[in-house]
Amino acid sequence: MVCTRGGYGSGELIGHNLLRVPARPKIFVGYSDITSLQIYLWQKHGWVTFYGPMVASGLAGGAGGKHGYDEASARAAFTEAFDGWSLNLKGRTMVPGVARGVLLGGCLTLVQSTLGTPWELDTRGAILLLEDRGMKPYQVDSTLMHLRNAGKFNGVRGIILGEFPDCEPAAKGSPTVKDVCRRVLRGLGVPIVWGVCVGHTPRPMLTLPLGVRARLHARGAGKLDIVEPAVTP
Repeated sequence: MVCTRGGYGSGELIGHNLLRVPARPKIFVGYSDITSLQIYLWQKHGWVTFYGPMVASGLAGGAGGKHGYDEASARAAFTEAFDGWSLNLKGRTMVPGVARGVLLGGCLTLVQSTLGTPWELDTRGAILLLEDRGMKPYQVDSTLMHLRNAGKFNGVRGIILGEFPDCEPAAKGSPTVKDVCRRVLRGLGVPIVWGVCVGHTPRPMLTLPLGVRARLHARGAGKLDIVEPAVTP
């Protein structure tokens, strides 16, 4: 199941009980607003899902194209049924180190929106992916602080941050989103990689399986080892 696009409305499928979940898990791919469904499927049904390209946003840009998708990571995520694989995150290390945990997360504001719901994301022991677009740095600051005050960074093993496009400061010289992330998250003492080409990115979008065990290497551009398959034969 490959979603057509993001936007908004996924929460209504859950809130109005319109979501019918097959007994047997299926490949489910999307990002942005689809985060709500991915977290619900993980928390309530234990589904592994895929944070990756959609029909109109990613696949339409073509393999390796601008606003397109990374073919190698998509192929590995959807077809590797026996071993793990490695991904060059193509970001920049913010806090060096190595972390092991279950890869979870998605779009920052949609992760926040699960707080207080029956499917609130349990981030303990996770390598947490957070990315978004079109937010001012102060909005990212507020959202991260909400997650921190709600205890969502307690027990997190490592963090992967996206590029946060269209998030420039309102005034020249004001803190950037990267500055905000460094200030709020660096004190956690866990490995962090910034600027990864995942979700909202103009670069070819990586496909990351959510709900599988992974190992994050925060050095240089960052590397992520997926240590177990996300699909079965």
